[in-house]
Amino acid sequence: MDSISNVPEINMKLVLFFIMYFNLGISNTVHSDERSSSAEHHDHLHEHEPPAADVAENEIYDSDESNLLRTPLDRGPYFDLSASKNITALVGKTAYLNCRVRNLGNKTVSWVRHRDIHLLTVGRFTYTSDQRFQSVHNPQTDDWSLQIRYPQKRDTGVYECQISTTPPVGHSMHLSVVEPVTIIVGGPDIYINTGSTVNLTCVVRNSPEPPSTIIWTHNHQEINYDSPRGGVSVITEKGETTTSYLLIQRAKSTDSGKYVCSPSNANTYFINVHILNGEHPEAMQHGGQLRIGDPVHVFVFVIITLVLSNR
Repeated sequence: MDSISNVPEINMKLVLFFIMYFNLGISNTVHSDERSSSAEHHDHLHEHEPPAADVAENEIYDSDESNLLRTPLDRGPYFDLSASKNITALVGKTAYLNCRVRNLGNKTVSWVRHRDIHLLTVGRFTYTSDQRFQSVHNPQTDDWSLQIRYPQKRDTGVYECQISTTPPVGHSMHLSVVEPVTIIVGGPDIYINTGSTVNLTCVVRNSPEPPSTIIWTHNHQEINYDSPRGGVSVITEKGETTTSYLLIQRAKSTDSGKYVCSPSNANTYFINVHILNGEHPEAMQHGGQLRIGDPVHVFVFVIITLVLSNR
């Protein structure tokens, strides 16, 4: 009787044991599935992440002066290269090297001359004893210009605009200071037969831009192309090299004298014109013009003179 009464108690223990075992198995399975799912999700994320080397490269790229990975408002100071270019200036005429800096914030802009690593300006202050250099700021355009008054050829070289970031960043520009050269072909003296056409050719080189005007004068008087004399005209071809042709038809003695070519942005040049009344043989003429300054013509002139004197 006692053995029979213990059966229900044993069965209850077995039932509880199986229930606990079953729940434990489910719990392990769930945790295992969660771990598997988490691992799969982690692997899936890694498929879309760049390699560690690429991340490092992007961080370096983002930290340089361009800050190209940031939005324009967050990237910090940067150069607007469209307004910061090389220039060519004339000797003695004030030159400006322009530096446009966006998002400057609390940083400062400096100018440095590369030739001697000389600090020229910081902000609006000049840091050189050469007072020809000055910083000019235009807050409306974010421009920081280096002004150079009375530039000389020795000022030609590379200048760098720097922003006081950490480390500093800079943009270099080249300044070319040139002195235009004006000449009149065949000078300083030309000899022309009476009745021939005078063709004076004035050439302007090394000018950063073509001269806006070229004025011709004769014996200190500006030539009037509509004068009653007639037959006087000028043709000017502008470009990297500008050429002005003064044409005087049917030359006569009153056309002799000093002619000056005066470009608006270059030095002047003069030539002396001599109109001959048959003093020299026709054999000495070259297209109606004789240039005594040419050594060949001088030699020919001497030979012909000697031949004629022995006749």
